Amino acid sequence: MKTKPLRVGKVTIGGQRPAFILGPCVIESEKFVWRMAKRIAEICAAEDVDFIFKASYDKANRTSVRSFRGIDVREGCEILSAIGRDLKIPVTTDVHSPAEAGIAGEKIDMLQIPAFLCRQTDLLHAAAETGRVVNVKKGQFLAPWDVRNIADKLIAFGNSKFCFTERGTTFGYNNLVADLRSLYWIREAGYRVIFDATHSVQRPSGAGDFTSGDGDLAPGLARAAMAMGCDGIFMEVHENPARALSDGPNQIPLKDLPKHLRMLMAIHAAVS
Repeated sequence: MKTKPLRVGKVTIGGQRPAFILGPCVIESEKFVWRMAKRIAEICAAEDVDFIFKASYDKANRTSVRSFRGIDVREGCEILSAIGRDLKIPVTTDVHSPAEAGIAGEKIDMLQIPAFLCRQTDLLHAAAETGRVVNVKKGQFLAPWDVRNIADKLIAFGNSKFCFTERGTTFGYNNLVADLRSLYWIREAGYRVIFDATHSVQRPSGAGDFTSGDGDLAPGLARAAMAMGCDGIFMEVHENPARALSDGPNQIPLKDLPKHLRMLMAIHAAVS
């Protein structure tokens, strides 16, 4: 089934050009997230790439109680909204409760539903009611065809502006596998689908009290996903992944972003 294009600000998901969702895992500080947004925007402009800026105000599902989480929802959404206005780019962040969805819905262009919460009916309802575009991360515990039930909920709540993000499936203990057949099946069902290259290489709780991963594999999986056929690529990017306060082992070094974007755009042109 052919998917219908979805507009997020000036970016189209499911159009003639691939969409990219790029940014650091979490708002480590206001100065940091502004610096990252400006640099990524410069890179994407130079490479003629359409992108949505992503950063989480809070990482609510950290492995350890001692791990850095982020900042307040209102403060985080104000920062992201200001970035969007100043740089003229759409922004996205994840929400974890109906109350947070309402707050973010006032400021943020696209609300992201975390994978662990993808079946939470009240959260989906609150996100749908904002009228914003909703990006649902497919749970690590779901089969690709199970997203239909999530889609039915969002449509029942009056919002057909949504897409799904494939981010790997649980594969034994502390491991995920990215089954690229999911991209085909989700698109065939009539839904727009993004591939999350960096979360697909996570090793959940793989280091005991924090999540490890195989970040070197993320660009290769992104290339495979683009060749397989998807509406866009999600990649978390950091200026120095080794010093990141969250998900460092999986993030793409900022300095490598231009070459990865060029490769992905070339693949998209070849398969189109």
